[in-house]
Amino acid sequence: MNRKAWIAAMLAATAAYTSACGGGGAQAPSSGDGPNAAKVQDKPKEPIELLVYAAGVSAEEFDSRFRGVLKSKFPHITINYQTNTKGNSLTELVSAGTIPDLIRTDIPTLKSSYLDLQLGYDLAELIKANKYDMTRFDPSFTQEMVDAGRTGAIYGLPVPPYFPTVLYYNKSLFDKFGVPYPKDGMTWDEVYEIAKKMSRTEGGVVYRGFSANFNSILRDNPFSLPVLDPSADKLADMEKWKTIFNNYKRFYDLPSNTIESTMNAENNAFGNGRIAMQANQHNIYLVIPPEIDWDIVSQPTMAGAPKRTGQRGPAYWSITRQSKHKEEAFRVIMEMLSDEVQLEDSKKGIPTTLVKKEVRDALGKGHPVYGSKNMKAISYYEPSAPTPKRKPELADVNGSSQTSVLYQQFIPFAQGKKDVNTALRDVEESLKKLLEQEKNK
Repeated sequence: MNRKAWIAAMLAATAAYTSACGGGGAQAPSSGDGPNAAKVQDKPKEPIELLVYAAGVSAEEFDSRFRGVLKSKFPHITINYQTNTKGNSLTELVSAGTIPDLIRTDIPTLKSSYLDLQLGYDLAELIKANKYDMTRFDPSFTQEMVDAGRTGAIYGLPVPPYFPTVLYYNKSLFDKFGVPYPKDGMTWDEVYEIAKKMSRTEGGVVYRGFSANFNSILRDNPFSLPVLDPSADKLADMEKWKTIFNNYKRFYDLPSNTIESTMNAENNAFGNGRIAMQANQHNIYLVIPPEIDWDIVSQPTMAGAPKRTGQRGPAYWSITRQSKHKEEAFRVIMEMLSDEVQLEDSKKGIPTTLVKKEVRDALGKGHPVYGSKNMKAISYYEPSAPTPKRKPELADVNGSSQTSVLYQQFIPFAQGKKDVNTALRDVEESLKKLLEQEKNK
């Protein structure tokens, strides 16, 4: 079987496994047990150093989640950890010839911060050699990495957290105005009716019924709709984008529910205590003031869209093609993604990339805040399918750059300064300019 056929078979097996087991079936051994452990023990334990790079992850977080278990499991491996401190970007490291062995990649910047730097390395042979069980992972995450690379390669394995969309609500405001709390399984139409009741001005104070983090709900939309068309240099499916834009615009047409003037202000509005509901990510880095009595319910569903949870997918542990210690780096990845490590992550409120029910059900149970919240809302629906990616022969633009043009146009649309056709035409024109820049590189 050639490599492409093997990858297709592996991904098909993942999907079949998840369907048959409902996400909770028995798992293959982690790197701490069974055949994977035997392979580790059979190798000579010569002292080596691995350079691990993860932008956006502090050394303290890496140490608390991974360093202890790696030191215990691999005493012969010294882990040198770096993140994107000043003067220490990945591009700067590569330019200086200091290329990490392991990199925490993600889909929006996979092109610019991994593939364009000529670091890409296909893990397929290491997966095969170690008989590593890819059915451990939610298939939407493994499939997206293969799609995003546009070569059929598996450039990384999914590492928590991912960031599923949920609906936050301020319990104190619902109690104040005598309105029943939101619940799991609602539609956007039902949320709109609640927002109408909760948007009001009393005693000179404006209480808004709804706000949203548009960084997440536009990008992580229920249709799994991409921004750039996969097959042409234009906005993907203009009519569906109109549906999405119009669905959210109606909330900002409500009296007393004017959108904030900037995206950051709108994203952070829930923290002021005068917002009844906010569509946002479950995000362990999101800070909600402790005086706000909040909870969450599942992401509302949209008519005509699959009943799935939109999500900013996980990051991925990737190996560089320049690494001289690929075998050891892969074993380190296996350990960092083991059931045991992900169970501890899950208890801290970090959503798992695994399908194992025990790990999923532990979400937040060891956390002082999440332990009292409706964490089942996060898995009420399965994660959305990955958005279709551009054909390999077409020029492409970083995912983060694509979605930023959506955010730039949504606020003037929500403010009534542009109609939906004009806003989306402006999105398309911005995309074409970005493509031209990419073609001219």
